[in-house]
Amino acid sequence: MFPTRPLGLNGPQVSSIGLGCMGMSEFYGPHSDTESFSTLQRSLDLGITFWDTADAYGNGSNEQLIGEFLKRAGLSSARPRENVFLCTKFANLRSPDGKWLGVSGKPDYVPQACDASLKRLGLDHIDLYYQHRVDPQTPIEDTVGAMSKLVKQGKVRHLGLSEASADSIRRAHKIHPISALQTEYSLWTRDPESEILPTCRELGIAFVAYSPLGRGFLTGQIKSPSDLAPDDWRHNNPRFQGENFQKNLDLVSRIEQLAKAKSILPSQLALAWLLAQGNDIIPIPGTKRPKYLEQNAASAQIHLTPADLAAINSALPPNSASGTRYPEPGMRAVNR
Repeated sequence: MFPTRPLGLNGPQVSSIGLGCMGMSEFYGPHSDTESFSTLQRSLDLGITFWDTADAYGNGSNEQLIGEFLKRAGLSSARPRENVFLCTKFANLRSPDGKWLGVSGKPDYVPQACDASLKRLGLDHIDLYYQHRVDPQTPIEDTVGAMSKLVKQGKVRHLGLSEASADSIRRAHKIHPISALQTEYSLWTRDPESEILPTCRELGIAFVAYSPLGRGFLTGQIKSPSDLAPDDWRHNNPRFQGENFQKNLDLVSRIEQLAKAKSILPSQLALAWLLAQGNDIIPIPGTKRPKYLEQNAASAQIHLTPADLAAINSALPPNSASGTRYPEPGMRAVNR
């Protein structure tokens, strides 16, 4: 049985490592639905059942992909869905042609977004529903108030926030219990350690770490920007550009050396490090291939000693990565 962790204070148990599904539909180069279905099935087989998607991924197509898989697997609304804990998000707006339009947390938009996600997923409820980005024009109390109505209606089981500030988390939690906070966290993005993670721990909120492998950089498999497909979103990421790329590559080489000494992969070292930061942290590495899913799953069995953790911290101390984690428009969307 795959190890589990609680989703917040007194919350349900979920797999200690989740599966980020975004890349199955967009952003990280070519993708194949057939291979994605194989990855989802392998995830079920392994017991990695904490799945993460969003209505913005593939402009709805990622939810449709998961919905089709659940239907084929007999795990849709017509039968119990005990084997999958499904998370999705709303708030990032896109036009039919995929153009980004901004963020909405308006109370009247929340139920519309939820119903649209449920239809694409082919489900009657969502296990964990996140506000993907905080709407600066709408008080978070109003947004979470609308989200809480979805819980009362049985359309949503638990509420979450993504990329929210400590103040926003506290204000939201007063309106309705927040079960999970999702934010980027990895060996090269340790910003949450200063304020966000302590706030979550004070309030009993699980911390879901997305991009735990540094958008693939920490795997050691990306040695040049040319290793990425021409349409790969990472070409626009400052950490993958110019001098930043080489500086970050030098950091990864330190992780590779430490991993080699333990006879494991750099990706496994990075995930094991995250898991060792606390039982309330649930990393959700994304992949669209069974091979990498299996490698990630093995990380749950790796034990890092205090000496290992000290060596890792010395090799990649906080703020060691070069470049911001998003281009400037993306950074503006992060609630700070």
